[in-house]
Amino acid sequence: MSDTAIDIDLNDKLAMLSGESFWETHSVPSAGIRSLTLADGPYGLRHQSGQHDNLAIFASDPATCFPPGVAIGCSWDVGLAARLGAALGREAVAQQVDVVLGPGVNIKRSPLCGRNFEYHSEDPLVSGVLGAAFTAALQAEGPSVSVKHFAANNQETNRQTISSDVDERTLREIYLPAFERVVREARPRTVMASYNKINGVHTWANPWLLTKVLREEWDFDGVVMSDWSSVTDPVAAVQAGLDLEMPAESGRVMQLRAAVEGGVLDPSIVDAAVARLTALALTPRPEPVYVDEAAHHALAQELAEGCPVLLRNEHQVLPLPAGVDVAVVGVLATQPRYQGGGSAHVNATRVDEPLAELRTIVESGGSTVTYAPGYRLDGADDDQLADEAAAVARRADVAVVFAGLGEDQESEGFDRDTLDLPANQVDLIHRVASAAQRTVVVLSHGGVVSLEGWHDDVDAILDAFVLGQGGGRAIARLLTGEATPSGRLAETIPLRLEDHPSWLNFPGEQGHVRYGEGVLVGYRYFSTAGAPVRYPFGYGLSYTSFETALAGVEITGDDSAVATVTVRNSGRRDGAHVVQLYVSTQAGDVRRPLRELRAFGKVTLAPGESTELRLELDRRAFAYWDIGLDDWTVKPGEYVIQLADDAATVVAEKTIELSGDRVAAAITLDSPIAAWLDHPVVGEKTNQTLGFASAEISAEQLAQVRSMTMRQFVRISGLPIPLDVLEAIADQTR
Repeated sequence: MSDTAIDIDLNDKLAMLSGESFWETHSVPSAGIRSLTLADGPYGLRHQSGQHDNLAIFASDPATCFPPGVAIGCSWDVGLAARLGAALGREAVAQQVDVVLGPGVNIKRSPLCGRNFEYHSEDPLVSGVLGAAFTAALQAEGPSVSVKHFAANNQETNRQTISSDVDERTLREIYLPAFERVVREARPRTVMASYNKINGVHTWANPWLLTKVLREEWDFDGVVMSDWSSVTDPVAAVQAGLDLEMPAESGRVMQLRAAVEGGVLDPSIVDAAVARLTALALTPRPEPVYVDEAAHHALAQELAEGCPVLLRNEHQVLPLPAGVDVAVVGVLATQPRYQGGGSAHVNATRVDEPLAELRTIVESGGSTVTYAPGYRLDGADDDQLADEAAAVARRADVAVVFAGLGEDQESEGFDRDTLDLPANQVDLIHRVASAAQRTVVVLSHGGVVSLEGWHDDVDAILDAFVLGQGGGRAIARLLTGEATPSGRLAETIPLRLEDHPSWLNFPGEQGHVRYGEGVLVGYRYFSTAGAPVRYPFGYGLSYTSFETALAGVEITGDDSAVATVTVRNSGRRDGAHVVQLYVSTQAGDVRRPLRELRAFGKVTLAPGESTELRLELDRRAFAYWDIGLDDWTVKPGEYVIQLADDAATVVAEKTIELSGDRVAAAITLDSPIAAWLDHPVVGEKTNQTLGFASAEISAEQLAQVRSMTMRQFVRISGLPIPLDVLEAIADQTR
């Protein structure tokens, strides 16, 4: 702890534990501690130099709107995420922002979550790897990040009060690993606690989460801050490990001082929080730099190109060949949906219009582009608009329909209740597809939308999600072949909402949402259940083709391995391929998903070019959280390393044998017979003691007793076995 932190007056110390204003922390000039300026957000700054708010109601300073998290997730590109982080870091320096509130690495438990546009994936590895790359690159520019929202914040409905009721194994394997990876690998200087409760306890008042897990297990030594206006009990928050409550709240110093003087709040806890805040405040603030808006806009365009996912391309209608006349249909072609709503909303420096960008490219080749709005964004039916669009489509060689969701249909603050596109847009797609020779649909949205009812009527689907201010140019280049699609789905597109594992337990009832699917989140469920989907996690087409091979898997240490994968561009265009490596196992006595993504990499290759990737599989790639041992464990047995095009399409696999951990939970007389018989240390001794090894006992009889506790079995069976003999056997497991 710094001497400065100890020497500060108690009132100043306590004042530091909450904001001085909406976006600034308290300064203590006498101690040389400056105020810090905080600003949203994860994909572009929302720095308000005028009136302040947390919902983007008041204006913010112009900034580059880069691709949001949903797009970055579909890029599967670590370098791309790092370039985004570095650019945001430079803009933060230019606007003298000390802490950028992002990245958001929450898991997409349900496709209905209104804030899914801000998050990367339904998979913790994708979320964590991209979040760590973003964090390291941004902080290398000088400012700090605040990785959020910690943790199990997976819906907007009742987000300030809802309790995410989730077992510890699921927390450890699904909802915490992305945060853990960012903390361990990128060392963020701050972490933001979420609004929600976990198992009945608010995250900002949860010592298990903020102190035991975050600080003691993950060695986080930075500042933990609250989400805005979430704290209702400042004393409990500080005791749990929260350092900074945002924004300013009147009366907080008096409440905390009374708790200290009354012996309720340990002064050493206050001193530790002040020391962490002091260290953050002493982080040097770089001198302002000039940011070239045009250069950052060009970067936004370039980053956006690596994100869209080509879902369908029948008759090779894409890329649009030279010489074809194109009909562009849909208001979203002229009023693009390029970002999400709420606190992350950016006042973009400029916005590319898809229609204008596509027209520039197509008409430069001597062809024509005609346009019809086709539908109303408010969802109201308008037959005249739809009829005009069908007429325009009929006269063209190819019709490109821009469809999607508006900010009034998905945003921070509320969740959706359907995956469907607005009915008037679905009707338009049907009309255009019936009239046009070929039909392409370009989708713009933050969360998954259903493709059912119209998917088979169109020739191609480019899922562009929300791409930031450069998305219009990126879409035009991808449609015309000036760029090649390389995105892959970072979340599953189901056939029906009712097929999704979260459906029965979303958004909860009576203040609780039960995470009943456990670890079977997203593709983990669909693969394990063998349930059909429209498009699986990891899926995406390209204008070129690739050949991949799993050249070998080498065990490199204690329960770790390295897989060698070769990739060759066998097509005629430059392109990028995402290598996906999954692990499948039945080892151990817990249910494991059929396969889990454990490594990935993205490579860009010219036609005929080949490369080799070495993908590391560390111990955690094979482990699960053992609730009995309260630790990660690798069970002895076979593990299948699977090279896959997506979560449903394995192209090659190799099996390795791991020695694993020869440990098991301690047993007692009140443990089930099964735990005794299957125990690696005392199982054989138990069999002998009970006489099972020599007695003629049928499988049916054994099945009947396996669920009994040992104490019950001895009483019911009448076997003359002293309990102290069994106690001695149990002692060998402790």
